[in-house]
Amino acid sequence: MELQQIGASHPRIKQVVDLQKNASPNPRRRFVAEGLWAHNALLDTGVEIDLFLWCPESIYSDEARMRSESIAARAHAAYRISPRTLERVSERDKPDGLVSVAELPSWTPETVRLRDDALILVADAVEIPGNLGTLIRTMDACRADCLVLTNRRTRLTHPKVFRASHGMVLSMPSIELEQPDEAVDWLLSRDVTVYLADTDDAKPYRHVSYAGRTAIVVGNERYGISKPWYAHGFDRVCVPMLGAADSLNVAISASVLMYEARARKDGW
Repeated sequence: MELQQIGASHPRIKQVVDLQKNASPNPRRRFVAEGLWAHNALLDTGVEIDLFLWCPESIYSDEARMRSESIAARAHAAYRISPRTLERVSERDKPDGLVSVAELPSWTPETVRLRDDALILVADAVEIPGNLGTLIRTMDACRADCLVLTNRRTRLTHPKVFRASHGMVLSMPSIELEQPDEAVDWLLSRDVTVYLADTDDAKPYRHVSYAGRTAIVVGNERYGISKPWYAHGFDRVCVPMLGAADSLNVAISASVLMYEARARKDGW
């Protein structure tokens, strides 16, 4: 391809570096995609690709060479960069010479569609990007319907969320409701049964029916679910701890709960 070459001082390179640092305001929900699998996800989901950076010297697979033209044609702007500039913008060892800036799809509480047996995960103040990304990837595996974020502590556009979700953040519907009471009102207005993942006064996860529309609420890695969620009298559900540890990683416990809910709903 014949693309204009830009260097490390170009404003577009600064834009990518800022997004990788996750430090600047990001109202357009832009994120950085690196490597072949990430760009296949961009092409498969049809998201808006704002910028494509191409380093042919760093491409090491025939598929990546083939995909380059498709990505460049889809991007609003496309440039060639040197291996040194690629090192500046990339957080991966071998990104196949492909780096893009794209925009996450947007959903709203009004546009999210819920099936009659919908499975919803509420992530309340989850802080670690890798945990949030793993939750989203597991939701896709469990055929969940929607992610609800309350008391948000990390952006869905964080580079580690995209990588940990293996790109599933592009296709898993998600909404952000800052206050838990907003989320409660939204869930109850849609006839959703809500369970809080907690260890105190909780039922073992296999003693719950998960019938109809179900939401499972998980909380912050250190402090758990925030207090407003407990004001509504929701049942609590737990994964029994049989050893010396008193808790599981939030992504692991949510995975156990979601898979159990899906098994009950589908009659496994």
